[in-house]
Amino acid sequence: MEFGSRRVRKNRRIEIETSYPNALQLYTTPPSGNISLQEFDEMAIERLKVLRTVERLNLSGQIKNSEDWMNKLYEDFSKHKYFIHSAEKISDNKRDEVEAARRRDHVSHFVLRLAYCRSEELRRWFIVQETDLFRARFLHCSTNGSDIKNFLVSNNLHFTPISKEEVHNQRDNLIAGTYKINSGDMMEGRTFFKVPFTEALELVRQRKVYLSGGYAYVPDTDLVTLVTASFRSNLSRALAITNKALPQLEDDERLTRLLHDFDKRYTGNSYSQKKSGDGLHITPDMIDELSTKSFPLCMRQLNDTLRTAHHLRYGGRLTYGLFLKAAGLSLEDALYFWRSHFLKNMDVDKFEKQYAYNIRYNYGKEGKRVDFTPYSCLKIIMTSIGPGDAHGCPFKHNDQTMLRQRLVSFKVPQQAVNEIIELVSMSHYQVACQRYWEATHNACLDAGINHPNQFFEESQKILNGQTQPSQGKRTMHVKTNRSVMYSSQSSTQSTQETTQSTQETTQSTQESTQSTQDSTQPTQASTQDCGNTSDYDSMIFDDDLDSVMIGQSMESEDA
Repeated sequence: MEFGSRRVRKNRRIEIETSYPNALQLYTTPPSGNISLQEFDEMAIERLKVLRTVERLNLSGQIKNSEDWMNKLYEDFSKHKYFIHSAEKISDNKRDEVEAARRRDHVSHFVLRLAYCRSEELRRWFIVQETDLFRARFLHCSTNGSDIKNFLVSNNLHFTPISKEEVHNQRDNLIAGTYKINSGDMMEGRTFFKVPFTEALELVRQRKVYLSGGYAYVPDTDLVTLVTASFRSNLSRALAITNKALPQLEDDERLTRLLHDFDKRYTGNSYSQKKSGDGLHITPDMIDELSTKSFPLCMRQLNDTLRTAHHLRYGGRLTYGLFLKAAGLSLEDALYFWRSHFLKNMDVDKFEKQYAYNIRYNYGKEGKRVDFTPYSCLKIIMTSIGPGDAHGCPFKHNDQTMLRQRLVSFKVPQQAVNEIIELVSMSHYQVACQRYWEATHNACLDAGINHPNQFFEESQKILNGQTQPSQGKRTMHVKTNRSVMYSSQSSTQSTQETTQSTQETTQSTQESTQSTQDSTQPTQASTQDCGNTSDYDSMIFDDDLDSVMIGQSMESEDA
């Protein structure tokens, strides 16, 4: 794969040099041809959004690979028009569109291999999400008329069925040992594959197949398990090889700059002033009421501190000010809001000299005149908090006893409080924030909480009747996995934040500011859906299996 200059090939389309006869791919051969750096980055971001969608759904409580799970996954793919939506089409009239989407699928997978091969934790996360994505696509294609047999043949996946004679000899054992086969009538027309049990570990663990002499007898209805196991094994080995070759890319600053901390890219709505101004507008007299009804806990904490002390330190002013701007507070109203509080501790001249400039700067009216974006959840979570600071994530930075007391004082139901504290104890801060939203609005939130302004907007939709809350009492069963890495949505947002951090450095001589963010931090998970539980044991098993496979691959490469 060659990477062209952004300036020279900015608008150049990817050349379709390879034919893709199947919607599914095992990604055994790297892509070839030319691609611009802009397309390189766009493809990688799109696939990262797809994998985060898979992860969010897995953590939502939906039963993995169930019909509801599949429907919600493909609804999201279709809604955002991801490459999968076009890659799985069967249409001669739009062949070019289908080929381009499959090429995008091919290239984006290999780009993310470069980004996620750097550590065991990243490799494990990538394997889990890619495997779940492949399995979902295999099941979807098999039910929508795609040529699965052609895919298996073209990828040398030959699973030889056992003879009729062996089926007859093992008939009683197959009936007794195969899941959902309870009688001889259910054996009619059924094909069985005899494979080493190591190729069907998932089915063995669930006791769904008959074992004999080190072999598993797998029915054709579970063929997806064999193909998925092959995909997982190949990907584990490929990531180990890519990790060994990674130093060869270090001389190319263009690629290293794009791939640096790629797993921490924020892929959600930026909530800039222009986007937020389309439908929302708030005034200073509305803020206190909105704080109790629609603000996330982090912003409510900042507002409460401001009302009590009539002052916030620089980190708090920056975080809260950008949030209010994106929520719809105009520059004139912002100056009035901050002035009304700060003048209780200082005179007008001091406020105008030391604080008014920074407010106008955040709105893009001073300095470089950049419309700065508010902080995402991950940036707030990863912020270092010092004594006297009121900003940060209460679910991470507050003592659990104090957090519990605050939740109770906010009249959060006791069951929800216990669930939130349990999530916090397992470092699932964004899931805890989402549970707080659901408990205070009596509604399910499928999208997950990635941004304080998203929390605010979703709350306003419920309160303004744009979205109907769930009816009746809902139960929550929290099942999370300590070894699952969240989808990363970090503070590496844009050059706007780089410029903004320069201002923070200057201000830090007067007040303590935010310190350097950790380079690796567990990140986002999503909410638990109504009434369902996630397959906890399966995730533990998959993580352990991935660790073994990655280790074996790394050892074989060293040898």
